[in-house]
Amino acid sequence: MVRIAFFGPQGTFTEQAARVLAGAEELFPVETIPAAFEAVRSGAADGACVPVENSVEGPVTATLDSAVDGDPLVAVAEALLPIRFTVLVGADRDPVADPPRTVASHPHALAQVRGWLGEHLPGAEQLVASSTAAAAVGVLDGEYDAAVVAPVAAEHYPLKTFATDVADLADARTRFLLLRTPGTLPEPTGADRTSIVVAAANRTGSLAGLLTELAMRGINLTRLDARPVKGDYGTYRFFIDFEGHVTEPRIADALAAMRRRSMSVRFLGSHPRADGVTATIEPGAGNDDFVAADAWVEAVRKGELA
Repeated sequence: MVRIAFFGPQGTFTEQAARVLAGAEELFPVETIPAAFEAVRSGAADGACVPVENSVEGPVTATLDSAVDGDPLVAVAEALLPIRFTVLVGADRDPVADPPRTVASHPHALAQVRGWLGEHLPGAEQLVASSTAAAAVGVLDGEYDAAVVAPVAAEHYPLKTFATDVADLADARTRFLLLRTPGTLPEPTGADRTSIVVAAANRTGSLAGLLTELAMRGINLTRLDARPVKGDYGTYRFFIDFEGHVTEPRIADALAAMRRRSMSVRFLGSHPRADGVTATIEPGAGNDDFVAADAWVEAVRKGELA
């Protein structure tokens, strides 16, 4: 049986994403995002499901840092979940007669329901938990009065539902990745995403030069995040996502150029996009154009140019 670790405990949005990405496999929770990476690197798991970015709160920095802090892992699939929360209270509590005085959740979750909490639980103190599910456990243990959780948490914890479908922004979404050790990549679909992390020299124009390599080839950038290199103040790694698959000539050409311009490049995966959006191809920047240009150069080298 294939075993997939996910950022737990049970009852998180990451568990919901893991069900989407690897529903038929054996799923088991781990306490932190670095632990999910380590489970795959150590062989304790065959894959891991982790969040990578949220449309409201931005990148999940623990995932970005874990991607470069150990042996390489690659993303082979992604899921994009709408983020709608459930609010749970103790099974014996009447939240109308006795409104919760404390409400807990992960910081990203609290940020996405601040308006709702201000309207429906205006007097409740908002407390930070390590995950949405940990907040549910805290309610069970009497540490908190209420928890803002993923809907799946109601399946795992004997608590009462106070509210469902809670969110300040109706279109809030989080993207999750399924990670494995390097090996055979998913086949290209025409609606793919490639991810890399680049350590660029700390000098004027270094990032602009890297992005120019994409722009010159008509490759659309979909995400750019920066994280400091530990122990080297002022030096940053850039996490870059863009449309296309590494097996495409235009993508391979861009990656080779970016590798020449940078201190190091780590490949983080090429896989189908969860939203199914096909790549934008500018005139003259299609794969056939790159193949034809390479063939012309080869003909010149051989003296075969007519």
